[in-house]
Amino acid sequence: MSTATATPPYRVTPARVLRSEWHKLWTLRSTWVNLVLTGALTVGMGVGISAAYDGTGEGGLDTVVFVLLGTQFAALNLAVLGILATAGEYSTGQIRATMTAVPRRLPVLWSKAAVVAAVAFALSLWTNLLTFPLAQSFLADTDQAAALGDPGVLRGLVGNAAALALLAVTALGLGAVLRSIPLATGVYIGLVMILPEVLRMLPYAVVDDAVRYFPTQALESLTAARPLPDRATPGTALLALALWATAALAAAATFLRRRDV
Repeated sequence: MSTATATPPYRVTPARVLRSEWHKLWTLRSTWVNLVLTGALTVGMGVGISAAYDGTGEGGLDTVVFVLLGTQFAALNLAVLGILATAGEYSTGQIRATMTAVPRRLPVLWSKAAVVAAVAFALSLWTNLLTFPLAQSFLADTDQAAALGDPGVLRGLVGNAAALALLAVTALGLGAVLRSIPLATGVYIGLVMILPEVLRMLPYAVVDDAVRYFPTQALESLTAARPLPDRATPGTALLALALWATAALAAAATFLRRRDV
């Protein structure tokens, strides 16, 4: 006589957790507002600055960095998107339902990071590829004129998108550790934007060398079409940003496993 073993109708799998996190992100109104604002700021500033540029006074600023000055705001907007993906669930209490559905917890973190990184990279790359030719239509007769096929230009546009995606993941990790939207946002701004400028005032060469690998400086190195003086190479900058994101996710994973929801 055989005994049938009851099989649950649904199992928690990585694909299902990933699909759940994708669905949660896109059903939030804040996601749409954030992404539209990010794209609009990047395109608007790139086109606006290029239209107003008279060909003087920029001191040989890298063309891709010049056109993508709006990504300074995009970096903050996408960081907020990452923070909302984690800390936002703690603020609403939805995290309890999420962790009840996925008791192992860590697949939730990896899925959130993958979804945010994919969305941030796709949006940034699409926006960059739209902004650059639009801006160049105003820069044809200036020292900032360039084409997509010029050396380093396409790499800079793609590198910028990759850097913004990694910054969003870093912010996501901070949100998971701190579990507070205002606190995580403040720490991100202080660590990424303010601390490097403070450290630069210290009269030590080793500090200047270290600052090159902070997120905003690495972002600029990855965005530039040509190597910048006293900055990290694009490959080193990408590695530095990957390590920042990895460290943030590692801290988030540690806290997620050791603390109660």
